[in-house]
Amino acid sequence: MRRVGLLGGSFDPVHLAHIALARAACEHLRLDELQLIPAADPWQRPPLAAGARQRLDMLRLAVDGQARLRVNPVEIERGGKTYTIDTLEGLPAGPEYYWILGGDQLRNFCSWHRWADIVALVRLAVAQRPGSGSQVPRELNEVLQALSRPVVELPFEPMAVSASDIRRRLAAGVSTQGLLDAAVARYIAEHGLYRTGSFQNP
Repeated sequence: MRRVGLLGGSFDPVHLAHIALARAACEHLRLDELQLIPAADPWQRPPLAAGARQRLDMLRLAVDGQARLRVNPVEIERGGKTYTIDTLEGLPAGPEYYWILGGDQLRNFCSWHRWADIVALVRLAVAQRPGSGSQVPRELNEVLQALSRPVVELPFEPMAVSASDIRRRLAAGVSTQGLLDAAVARYIAEHGLYRTGSFQNP
């Protein structure tokens, strides 16, 4: 059975920690491929700074030459508010799917739309993030136990990198050296993204 990892997010912008996590998941979970899935309009987050096409462009630059990493634009193509369950229900049957998430997301997982249906379709693989534990919420743990599907721990050295910090740095004209793929950094500079007063482009 093929093993496919799924890493969703805003990727606003995609940074080196995203790619490091994707690569770590490929190795630890022995994935045949990992799909990075950029959200169209995350319902639990404020409006995004970069447009959908720009975030897709940056992701494709970041995964270029990275074995087993792919960009899946399904949520952007679907449009509207982004719900993970809609994405999972549209995936082809056959592979064993792993949803990759951080410890902070795990703590809030039971606030996700139809979260119990999500864990019936995928296995959860959790990586530690700075300041986050991997304690499984009680309600989620009960459902996982009933499914005999425990959370998979991803051994991943935490990286103190966040998209919000990168956006602040770019808006202030502060260096992002060591935080972004070089091709992504060039794209951001060429398109004037994340500057103070900049707006989304389609």
